[in-house]
Amino acid sequence: MKVTRGLLNGVTAGAAGTTALNVVSGADAVLRARPASRAPEQLVAAVADRAGVAVPGGRSERRNRLAALGPLAGSAAGLAVGAVAGGLRAAGLRLPTAVGGPLLGAAAMLATDGPLALTRVSDPRTWSAADWTAGVLPHLAYGIATHATLVRLERGAPDAGPAAPPARPSTLIRAVALGAATGSRSTAGTAALALTSRPGDAGLAGRIGGRAGTTLTGLMAAAEAVADKQPAVPGRLGAPGLAPRLTLGSTSAAAMARRDGEDPALPALAGLAGAAGAAVLGVRARAAAARRFGSDLPGALAEDVLAALLAWSGARRRRSPDTAAGMAR
Repeated sequence: MKVTRGLLNGVTAGAAGTTALNVVSGADAVLRARPASRAPEQLVAAVADRAGVAVPGGRSERRNRLAALGPLAGSAAGLAVGAVAGGLRAAGLRLPTAVGGPLLGAAAMLATDGPLALTRVSDPRTWSAADWTAGVLPHLAYGIATHATLVRLERGAPDAGPAAPPARPSTLIRAVALGAATGSRSTAGTAALALTSRPGDAGLAGRIGGRAGTTLTGLMAAAEAVADKQPAVPGRLGAPGLAPRLTLGSTSAAAMARRDGEDPALPALAGLAGAAGAAVLGVRARAAAARRFGSDLPGALAEDVLAALLAWSGARRRRSPDTAAGMAR
């Protein structure tokens, strides 16, 4: 019975994640004025041909049916991944947001893009940085939304404990700032979170808030600031540079909200959006600064300062009403 409920919760969560994926993918298409991908319908056609199943109708009717079957197949994959995640969670596999969200996003991307490679409809090895952005960002949104919905549904069960209050607008603003800092420097948000947290805090913030965590994240941030100035470092809009920024942006924002006793679902999405926006805008701003000054260094140093300010602003601890009242007196 428990596993059955988990599967049903997973289907519901998968539907929420699929909606988030479609929204992010559609927004990306609008912002970049890119055409809709025909890969889903081409995949359905390739699978049907290999299975010996004929899609009925004349040429135009067959094309229309394939155009409709492509998105339906993608939605089915999203529901299936969510159902598996819900079943595993009901069976006892409960991963933190920092791990569960990105893993679900990777699983969804494998479920949708893996068949593209197997049927040779598309070869990920030939994808550009823009192609990877269009693939990674929506699937990470799927993972975070699906994981957050699973957690919320589980907390709403009759035997669940009290749920955390929803994130306040100020928390969402701080989440965007943390994500933006991470979009510029992938370790900035985590380092600021460690500096402003204590070992007794809830979740990830408490685990990295001690001396060891603060030292490690600080060294990583310093190393990245140095490496960022080297010409051999790969671009941040490719998969190796974009994936950790999106993951750590959403993770640090969720950890900040949980540390402050608020629901981390919306802050995680806000952090993801902030990281994606800063990654894209940072590249363009650095290129404009390089054209203006004849060197990339001034733009890189300015971005270092901005990332540090955003990270500190986003990670700072929320003052409790008692503390604020005491300061007023």
